[in-house]
Amino acid sequence: MQGCAQVEFPTGGARDTIPPVLVNSNPKQPAVNFTGNRIILYFNEYVQLSEVQQNLLVSPTPQRNPYIDSKLRTVTIRLRDTLEPNTTYTINLGNSIRDINENNIVKDFRYVFSTGPAIDSLSFSGKVQVAETGKADSTIIVLLYRNLADSAVFKQKPKYIARLDGSGNFSFQNLSGGEYKIYALKDGDGGRTYNSKTELFAFSDNSVIIDNKTVPVILYAYAEEKDRPKATPAEKVLKYTTKVTGQEHDVLTDLVIRFNRPLKNIDKQKIILTDTLNKVINNVVIATDSTNKDLLIKANWVKNTDYRLILPKDFATDTAGLTLAKSDTIKFKTRDENDYGTVRLTFLNFDKARNPVLQFVQNDEVVYSYPLTSAVWSAPLFNPGEYDMRILFDDNGNGIWDPGNFSQKKQPEKAFYISQKLSVRQNFEKDIENIVLPK
Repeated sequence: MQGCAQVEFPTGGARDTIPPVLVNSNPKQPAVNFTGNRIILYFNEYVQLSEVQQNLLVSPTPQRNPYIDSKLRTVTIRLRDTLEPNTTYTINLGNSIRDINENNIVKDFRYVFSTGPAIDSLSFSGKVQVAETGKADSTIIVLLYRNLADSAVFKQKPKYIARLDGSGNFSFQNLSGGEYKIYALKDGDGGRTYNSKTELFAFSDNSVIIDNKTVPVILYAYAEEKDRPKATPAEKVLKYTTKVTGQEHDVLTDLVIRFNRPLKNIDKQKIILTDTLNKVINNVVIATDSTNKDLLIKANWVKNTDYRLILPKDFATDTAGLTLAKSDTIKFKTRDENDYGTVRLTFLNFDKARNPVLQFVQNDEVVYSYPLTSAVWSAPLFNPGEYDMRILFDDNGNGIWDPGNFSQKKQPEKAFYISQKLSVRQNFEKDIENIVLPK
């Protein structure tokens, strides 16, 4: 006899997507009058641990973190510090517990116990926002100190620590009441103290009284100094690159010539801008940036026009006395009007007194920045592309974002991310209305 059915192996059923479940603990949670040094957690399936030390938060902060391991269906926590009397402890294992077969994560696992007769029940929440970008950074941690001295955040570990979620929100649970100082920190070295001006840091102007009426707070994180990349040995030759793309220049910007070494002894009279008939273009302004590596050519660029920039070999030397290897001519053409789009934006809650600055961002870099003088902003020529937008409230009116300073109790200037994206196409008009500015 012949069969017509196709022989197949069993599929094994649907994929397991359910994380392990805690079925018991010793001592049972929430434990009071705790006097031991070991906690055993029992789950309904085999479990494993992943990146425990990166996930682990213990509050109040111990001098030595507990030792944690797993075996079969259990996770064992061995405490290595002397516990404070009448104190509620929280051991947060984050996302470190998962099942063995499918790696399903037990999210934000917490075990709570008290060395006294009661569990503290007060809570405190808020949000941390990166002041320069208006966005959240979930790698920042929030620190609560009982010690109210400003020096504590430099010298001591905090009493309590909380993580941020993806939106920048934090929440402290099982707190005891009283007065605290609150900070936020991107803790680069894991020391739980503020020890580098290049770390993102935030502070509150006032201490926080935690009770049943405590309201959420917003902290604005900033880095007082930029993290400078390590210097690489400079080449012993002077050369340059330009931002001219495909021999086309944007009429909205300066022509930038970037040198590999800082320039010195620049003779601007030797630099000549001409048209293709070698007619010299007048009213050209030549400048350098603060590093003396960028040469900026400023002119009243005419659209759809050919230009030549002549750089004689000896127009400048670098700090070592080197010149260009040879004279050079940079040929380029400015873009036509049809290469641009038109943009018009209208804003709600506009307040000129706050010095709002409209910033257009690509790849986390501000590419265009314009002070707002009214609730309507427009540009008849705008480079095509995809842009994020944000508003900077420029307190000192210098046109750029300024960081805070904890020693001077100066908060950073604040930028706010605009949820709408800006998409600009060639020879098209883009109009976005009713963009809501923060009050």
